[in-house]
Formats: sequence, structure tokens, C-alpha cells
Amino acid sequence: MTAKKESLLRLVVVLTAIALVAGLALTGVYALTKDPIETAQAAKKQEALNKVLPGFKGEIKDITTKDADGEDILVHLAVNPDGSLFGAGVETYTKKAFAGRFDLMVGFDLTGTILNTEVIKAGETPGLGDKINKDKSDFALQFSNRNPKDFKLVVKKDGGDVDAITAATISSRAYCDAVQRAYDVFMKVKEDYHE
Repeated sequence: MTAKKESLLRLVVVLTAIALVAGLALTGVYALTKDPIETAQAAKKQEALNKVLPGFKGEIKDITTKDADGEDILVHLAVNPDGSLFGAGVETYTKKAFAGRFDLMVGFDLTGTILNTEVIKAGETPGLGDKINKDKSDFALQFSNRNPKDFKLVVKKDGGDVDAITAATISSRAYCDAVQRAYDVFMKVKEDYHE
């Protein structure tokens, strides 16, 4: 075997060993972090549910239904102690965001009025689209105590009632899309609800 072939073979063996060690390390890190990440995400969803259904003390019944696009949506029905429906927290999403997708929790009372909205997960541009988060701007506050029956969930630029975030119209439109999706799903589930 020539020196060139030996050198090439040694290089291939070393690179294979490095790739194997790196792959095992990544697998180990994934295994160690998977459960804590899932636990943190579940806690964040529970916190969001508590915020979008402020003061509710009854039972939560979870149901999964389909949205107009055929995607699964989790609805947390808020049921009063007497069995009547108080409202719901709806885990909704949009795929129209600048970063692709983000997830929200939207709370409704029995009439369909929005009680509150909370971002569960989003990757919008820092300083612009991330202003959908309440700790970054007041954008989300304009949805509270509004009923989409009377409040058009479209940015004003497109003929609706929502003030868009300056320089983040795409994120604003996406937020409206997610809230509208939640409202549509809640109204459908509400019609089908029986005590």
C-alpha cells in the first residue's frame, strides 16, 4: 500500500470515529434533555391555560378536534360545577408567521368573547415580530374582551379591526389567523357540547 493510500485510509478511519463519537454525544444529550423539555413545555401550556381562563375554578375537559385545514386542535373545555359550559382555552397555531409557525392559547367565554391570549411558542424576529409577546408590546391586549363576531380579526391594513405591529405586519396577520382559527374551532365545539 502506498503512503497516499495509507494516509487516506487513516483519514477516513479518524473521520468515521469522530462522526461516531459526535453522533453518540448528540443522542445522549437528546436523551437527557427530552423529558425536561417536554415537562417545561407542558408547564408553559398549563400556565397559558390559567392566564386565558382567569379565575376559572371548575373542571377542564380536553377534547381534540379538527380545524378547517384538517389539523388537530386541542380544546380545553371549561366546565362549571353544575355541568354548564363556561368557555374554553384553545391551543391554536398559524403557519403564516414570518418564522413559519407559532402556537397560541386563546381563552373564550360562553359567548365567544376572547378572555385572553398567550403565546405558547414562537420564533418571530427579535425586536419586530416577537412583539406578539405581551412582555415586548401591548399588541396582544387589543384582543381581550373582544368578540370576533363583532371584531374583525384582520389587520386594519387589510380592512379589519386589528392594529398591526409596526414593521411586523406578517406576524400581526399570523396572530389574527391563529386567533380566528381558535374562535372557529370553539364555536363548532360549543355547538356540539352537551352537559
